[in-house]
Parts: sequence; C-alpha cells; structure tokens
Amino acid sequence: MTLTEEATASVTELRPPGRLGVRRRPPWLSVVLRASVPLLLLLAWWYGSASGLISPDVLAGPGAVLGALGELTETGQLTDYLLASARRAFLGVLVGGGVGLLLGVLSGLSALGEELVDPVMQMKRAVPFLALSPLFISWFGVGETFKVVLIAVATAGPMYAYCYLGVRGVDRKVVEAARGFGLRGPRLALGVVIPTALPNILMALRISMAVSLTALIAAEQIGATEGIGYLVTLAQQYYRNDYMVLCVVIYAVLGLVIDLAIRGLERVAMPWRGQVAAR
Repeated sequence: MTLTEEATASVTELRPPGRLGVRRRPPWLSVVLRASVPLLLLLAWWYGSASGLISPDVLAGPGAVLGALGELTETGQLTDYLLASARRAFLGVLVGGGVGLLLGVLSGLSALGEELVDPVMQMKRAVPFLALSPLFISWFGVGETFKVVLIAVATAGPMYAYCYLGVRGVDRKVVEAARGFGLRGPRLALGVVIPTALPNILMALRISMAVSLTALIAAEQIGATEGIGYLVTLAQQYYRNDYMVLCVVIYAVLGLVIDLAIRGLERVAMPWRGQVAAR
C-alpha cells in the first residue's frame, strides 16, 4: 500500500466528534441539588433534637425556633427589625461600595491614582473595622450615622480590591482602541472599563454584602433599639437559646437571598458566564 493510500484509509477511519455544546441540567434538577445539602442538615438538626442527642440548652430545636419566629411575627417586631437592619445595610453598602468602586477604578486606570490611593487603602485593609468602633462612637455617637459609617468602612475594602484587580485585568488594547475612538475620562470608564471588569465588580458586591452582615451585627449591638443585631443582644441577655438560633437562621437566609439576587444579576448582565462551568 502506497503512502497516499495509507493516508486515505486513515482519513476514512476518522469519526465525527461528539457533541461540542454544553449539556445543561434541567432546572428542577439544579434546584434539587442546591437544596439537598441544606435539607439534610435540617433533617439532622430535627432528628438530633427530637431524639435527645442534642440538648436544648446547647441548641434549640426546630420547634422552639419556629415558636420564637411566631412570637416575633405576631407582635410585628420581626418586620420592624428586618426593615431597620435592611435600611442600615443598604445605606452602608451604597456608600462604602460606591467609594470603593470609584477608588478602585481610579487606582486601576491611573498610575498617579494608584500611587495616591492604594497605600491608604492597603493600610485601611490591614486595620480591622471593629477596631474603629470606639473612634467612630466618639465622632458620631451611637446613632444611625455611626452604624452606617461602620458598615460603609467595612464594605469599601473588598469593593476596592476586586474593582482594582478587575480594572487592571482589562486588555490594554481595548482601552487604547476606545481612546482611538475619542473616549476619555468618565465615558471611557463607564463605556469600556467597568463593563469589562463587571465579573470582578459583581464578585466584590457579593463579598461586600456578606461583610455588611458582619458589620451590621457589631453596629446594632451598640446603642440600638431595633434590628436583628439588637435581637441577638436581647437573646444573650435573657439567655433565649431559641432566639439566638433564630437570629442565626435569619442571617443565613438573608445571605442566601443576597447570593441568589446577585447570581440573577450575573445571568442578566453576563449570560455567557454560565457556559463556562462544567456540568
């Protein structure tokens, strides 16, 4: 057999490749998989409490927690506390996230901005925000301003760090091409840089929202008369184990809701991201 015949034979033996697209799971299966582990933990908690393996003094059972939830719902306190905490967290993230986003874009785009801003932000990142509480109390008192400022300071750091990395990751050729079309200053940042760095910005938002819950607990335990953090303080003072566990569950649910909301925003703003993950 000649060399040409061997090549022709090898070509005829080639098989068409398999499906190159992404095989997506059915939506119902994805929901089941996401809910499986939390449901297993809930069942283990219920079984441990019902069988006596978990003492009520150590961890209140699901029935006691549901009873505490019913008490707060009937009196209307739960709604008031949730609204108060949501207002403080929203204002804090809005201020801190906005400042972190602005400084991250400025530091990522400009060498002068990096030289002026980055050292200060790195020093701020090294200082725990809880260590600033006494100083903020002496400046702003224990009112709403103190709480919003503490949350804003806590969330500005993650937002700055991820935005800075996102802006620095933008392809230099894309920026130069945009400048060639006359884009400068805010138009360049809003039209090219921020959309390209959007994955990092949304990740920064997710982390900032999680950090805001931690700062919210610390802020609402000082001089507050409403809020979930205030409810935690009351539960500690009166040793209501059921209320303590209820507050933990509320924070967990809030974190899950925030994560789902940001995931939904990612799917709308970046539909191509879902095609990357292996199924």
